[in-house]
Amino acid sequence: MLDLSRLRALHAVSVHGSVSAAALALGYTPSAISQAIAKLERETRTTLLERRGRGVVLTDAAVHLTRTARELLVLVERAETELEERRGLPTGRLTIGAFPTAARDLLPGVLARLAREHPTVDARMTEVDPHLSVGLVAQGAIDLAVAHDWDISPLPAPDGMERVTLGEDRCDVIVPAGHPLAERDALVPMDLPHQRWICQPPGSICHDWLVRSLRATGHEPDLVHQVAEYQTQLALVAAGLGIALIPRLGRGPLPSGVTAVRLEPVPVRRLYAYWRVGAARRPAITETVRLLRAAASAG
Repeated sequence: MLDLSRLRALHAVSVHGSVSAAALALGYTPSAISQAIAKLERETRTTLLERRGRGVVLTDAAVHLTRTARELLVLVERAETELEERRGLPTGRLTIGAFPTAARDLLPGVLARLAREHPTVDARMTEVDPHLSVGLVAQGAIDLAVAHDWDISPLPAPDGMERVTLGEDRCDVIVPAGHPLAERDALVPMDLPHQRWICQPPGSICHDWLVRSLRATGHEPDLVHQVAEYQTQLALVAAGLGIALIPRLGRGPLPSGVTAVRLEPVPVRRLYAYWRVGAARRPAITETVRLLRAAASAG
């Protein structure tokens, strides 16, 4: 009989693309994941992973087996949801994916309150970009995603998924204190195209939104520094190296030497929680979503 935990490990490698990433997602060591898959190979008498450079790839047999594993994990989730629903209390492991500023601002308080009020819930959070986290929920790799989108770049809800709006996050243009724009009460998009910009790297939702918005003015943006962390962007702005568009969520107090100026219309990120339809009645999810909505509205 195939061991479910070993099938879960193989499924995680297929979703996350590597043993180390699967280990991080499941809360194990890479060695534990490798050992689980090695045992699964012995059970099935089949090679499941092949070395490719510094990483691994799934064999054809492993690809077929992961499809079966996914079906089994769906059945297990359904059974666990029904049991938890019968108890009427949040319990069990809950894996959450959250984008960086939500992980910094929303999740610490929510996770602390969840642990305090529901100690039988084993909540585990991983920082991940929104366009990846929603897919991980759909694939069964995580239980809940905290994601965001922009008005000109909506994030869809795939089939088999549910979502709820947690709130909105407004953004400001951040400029050096001595910059000509720092004296303005408000800015409009046509004030921005000829500036030197500090932004997130390509592939992120925030980067794509900024580029599309500036191109809509008829100009190609001058992206001089591209860094993921907003705190690093603030440091670069404070050094006089450019301007940035930074959300308020997780931004914290502005450092000396920078000024926040309102942009009209105000750029807004919409915040969501996503989960699978099959887990919609699970008390651990409904309670976590309730806490997330309360934290977002309080902020």
